Amino acid sequence: MMDTLYANFDGASRGNPGPASAGAVLYDGTGRVLARAGKYLGENTNNYAEYNGLLLALKLAREHGVRRLVIRADSQLIVRQIEGRYKVKAANLIPLYQRARELMAHFERVRVEHGPREKNSEADRLANLAIDEHFAKR
Repeated sequence: MMDTLYANFDGASRGNPGPASAGAVLYDGTGRVLARAGKYLGENTNNYAEYNGLLLALKLAREHGVRRLVIRADSQLIVRQIEGRYKVKAANLIPLYQRARELMAHFERVRVEHGPREKNSEADRLANLAIDEHFAKR
């Protein structure tokens, strides 16, 4: 069984709504990257992209057999919604929120923390790269 691992996630939307994507990175306790992923999401909002970043982080952690997870994000809104401090009101976010809660239930322990944007640069880079790569293929 692995010790506590860490995941950062981010979402990007150029235009809000606009071309959107998500990025996530899984780290061990020393800061070594274990996995990373980026995903293009089509035209959508930043909050939709942020939730997809959370889902991507949770999926990476599950794929790596993580039982205890600390997730960090620079989206205060998403963190507070996951904590239950804010209600999820946007109809398009409710199913993403519900899916995140379902995935979180598979972990022994999971905590979501708000962190500064500067400490989330790799997840941000992956999210933006997914948009860039999508348009480079066209």
